[in-house]
Amino acid sequence: MKPLRRILIVGGGSSGWMSAALLARLFQGMYDVTLVESEEIGTIGVGEATIPAIKKYNELLGLEENEFMARTQASFKLGIQFENWLRKDQSYIHGFGVIGQDWEWLRCHHYWLKAHAMGRAEDFAAYSINTAAALENKFVRAQTQMGDSPLAHVAHAFHLDASLFAKFLSGYAQERGVRRVEGKVVDVKLRGEDGFIESVQLADGQVLEADLFLDCSGFRGLLIEGALKTGFVDWSHWLPCDSALAVPCTRSENFTPYTRSIAHGSGWQWRIPLQHRTGNGHVYAKDFISDDEAASILLGNLDGEAMADPLQVRFKAGKRTKLWNKNCVAVGLAGGFLEPLESTSLHLVQSGLIRLIRLFPDLEFDAGNIDEFNRQTDFEYERIRDFIILHYKATERDDTPFWNYCRTMEVPDTLRRKMDLWMANGRIFREDEELFSEESWIQVFIGQGMIPHGYDPQVNLKSDTQLTQYLSNIAAVIGKCVKVMPTHAEYVAKTCPADA
Repeated sequence: MKPLRRILIVGGGSSGWMSAALLARLFQGMYDVTLVESEEIGTIGVGEATIPAIKKYNELLGLEENEFMARTQASFKLGIQFENWLRKDQSYIHGFGVIGQDWEWLRCHHYWLKAHAMGRAEDFAAYSINTAAALENKFVRAQTQMGDSPLAHVAHAFHLDASLFAKFLSGYAQERGVRRVEGKVVDVKLRGEDGFIESVQLADGQVLEADLFLDCSGFRGLLIEGALKTGFVDWSHWLPCDSALAVPCTRSENFTPYTRSIAHGSGWQWRIPLQHRTGNGHVYAKDFISDDEAASILLGNLDGEAMADPLQVRFKAGKRTKLWNKNCVAVGLAGGFLEPLESTSLHLVQSGLIRLIRLFPDLEFDAGNIDEFNRQTDFEYERIRDFIILHYKATERDDTPFWNYCRTMEVPDTLRRKMDLWMANGRIFREDEELFSEESWIQVFIGQGMIPHGYDPQVNLKSDTQLTQYLSNIAAVIGKCVKVMPTHAEYVAKTCPADA
């Protein structure tokens, strides 16, 4: 083996410093790691929502959760509330964690489907501790010592300030040997014999050489696209939103332990509650609405005073044809973009890094490692893509041209198969290591009005009385648990308050 010696990360922000911190922690000085970033360019630093997988990243770094939350002004997240997606004035929650309790070998939702058809079921949110607690603004970390109690199965993620997260990780990485270089990359030099990246040149003339390059330069894809001309797979015909406006506002008294996603006429608005402020944004399709109108809708739907002018971002849904090309790996926005509807942005950074570490190369850069990395990455992006498309496709809204387009568009075959299988008898199967669990698909299918034609026939082995009692017991136990939980605001104030 001919081991690597030097790794250069081009770009800072969340993706760059997440990369630097993880490499520093796991490789413990095996490689010389340098990160180059330019304060002149800056980063997209808005309120960021995450999914529970982020806790694995924090564990790998050895972070103490309360300190991490205080340093990033973070709050807890139990799920996402989707408002106006199926139709106006209708909402549902996609919560993390388990739904109810399996009865023998069938999942809870099969019994709910029959009870729902009989008019004997409560709202689906009543059968999960995460969704029931979210609706009451209650929160507590999982009480694992409580065995089979719903309180033992609370699953959480975070809302955090992405700029503070990057700053936190920057200090962490540099304390562990990562070298930071301030500068703007103005040129990339390729080796003549094989087209690999040899070095980058900064505006001040400094040349930085490396064996492996991580492109964390954001949408520009300075290395993966600008230098290597890798190519891009465009998914905007399925995900037509191509613009976003982001603005922070003062913190609201409604300190929710969940993200809100509010559908508007030509897109949707996010609301992410942090300890010191609330992050807001309007994701929209500029072919269906003007920027001025999009800004007016955003500013008119804040629950606090705007703290800045809206920041505009343009994007295109899709991914590079390869996220690993030659000796360059694209991380974060440089590799692709899927709108933040299901809070997957930081997860894709994390999963890409872990995948790279599992397939870490030597100087031979064997094609077997690279091909497997790209195969797994393609699968992950495509399945997340399908899950996001489902939210747009499964709607009854016909009040605007945007929603008419989404409701009537064709969808990828991979998504169509899942939809058809679900509509038959309420069945869903997780494929390989795709990100979203069966519980996630179930909640979005039901929340978006896709009630199957039937349910698993084995449900009929139980009498109607048994069925009603089973569901009532689940809802009652969860209700009692929620009642004794502290409010989200109380729990944050007690366990992880940030400095004012």
